[in-house]
Amino acid sequence: MPTLKRARPAARALTSVLLAAATVTALSHSASAADSLASAAAGKGRYFGTAVAANHLGEAAYANTLDQEFGAVTPENEMKWDATESTRGAFTFTAADQIVSHAQSKGMKVRGHTLVWHSQLPSWVSGLAASDLRTAMNNHITQLMQHYKGKIYAWDVVNEAFQDGSSGARRSSPFQDKLGNGFIEEAFRTARSVDPDAKLCYNDYNTDGVNAKSNAVYAMVKDFKSRGVPIDCVGFQSHFNSASPVPSDYQANLQRFADLGVDVQITELDIEGSGAAQATSYGNVVKACLAVTRCTGMTVWGVTDKYSWRSSGTPLLFDSNYAKKPAYDAVLAALGGTGGGGGGGGDNGGGGGGTGATCTVTFARTADWSDGYNGEVTVKAGSSPITGWSVPVTFASPQKVTALWNGSPSWDAGGTVATVRPTYNGSLAAGASTSFGFTVAKNGSSALPAVGACTAS
Repeated sequence: MPTLKRARPAARALTSVLLAAATVTALSHSASAADSLASAAAGKGRYFGTAVAANHLGEAAYANTLDQEFGAVTPENEMKWDATESTRGAFTFTAADQIVSHAQSKGMKVRGHTLVWHSQLPSWVSGLAASDLRTAMNNHITQLMQHYKGKIYAWDVVNEAFQDGSSGARRSSPFQDKLGNGFIEEAFRTARSVDPDAKLCYNDYNTDGVNAKSNAVYAMVKDFKSRGVPIDCVGFQSHFNSASPVPSDYQANLQRFADLGVDVQITELDIEGSGAAQATSYGNVVKACLAVTRCTGMTVWGVTDKYSWRSSGTPLLFDSNYAKKPAYDAVLAALGGTGGGGGGGGDNGGGGGGTGATCTVTFARTADWSDGYNGEVTVKAGSSPITGWSVPVTFASPQKVTALWNGSPSWDAGGTVATVRPTYNGSLAAGASTSFGFTVAKNGSSALPAVGACTAS
């Protein structure tokens, strides 16, 4: 729980192969596109992510599980102040860059974590006088956000600035003690000036239900919104165990923040326990998010119990051997997904895609909301089996693909045409089908993508 935080390893016109638009939008999200956490969540207009440690990306089981199941990443420690600016003015981004590059190559969102936090601060920060500290804080925000500009979906601008307990007071920190209550507002204003497109979040723990601490955060957000201070989202860490279970008013608490006009995100979810009890709690958290329209996504704090900051409490969805736990099944079910689909990496039957191998594609827009939509492309083998396929998809500028699953995209220089090839789902028996999908930020354009002809091999 919180006392351990310091120790945490903390689109254009459709081609002839497309369905008519009226038919397209009426099609339902198929099970084949909902066989992972990311794809199932995307079908509900949400992301499902995980915290990632750069030093585990070289482990095949870790990377494979990450790539197959998650659609967003949060660097565990690699973007924190001690990791990026251990010496004043000397910035190091190598480890964080590794995570961001990996995520971008897989079409995943990235949450930036975190810009201003009392913990994991290098000692030089605490020694600064007020005016120098203000300069250092704003420079740190500026350098990180400039380095990752255009690559970060949302930033945890300020983290854990309120005390636990019944006071609702601010936490003592170099920023609070020397700059006063205004440091949070200043941090958000600086962040907006650097990257107007990234969502700016306040993030905290033990604010999951209605209590003194969450009331204090609520009051701050309400004040910010009333005065035009740029805040877009509030993160609820959601670290739970038997002594601190999922609160009965969890959904209501998320909703009251959303009603202020901000998105809400579950940012560091883990639930200690095992079996049915853990599964039920995970399912309830997911259902609460889905019930709140402005709950835009969920992030679990780690891929596997083996590397969790609370490993003895086995709090995650995959055990130490990367096996799916009952909690995984509960989350997937709550998201409307279906387990066991997709067929792994097997040959999927009979022969290779020799001469005469063909495939066709159809497209469906499976979900649509004010600033985005989900699309699904179904690839079907012809009268002969195939061992591979590729499909070009052209998106209308200025739309932006924020997630893509069950396929690997190669982009043209303009960033509008993705040639998608299979990840695990390339081999298809005659007449069999598979699908890949994507989430698109409209950026003012509701045009459908143009899906080109399928090429089989």
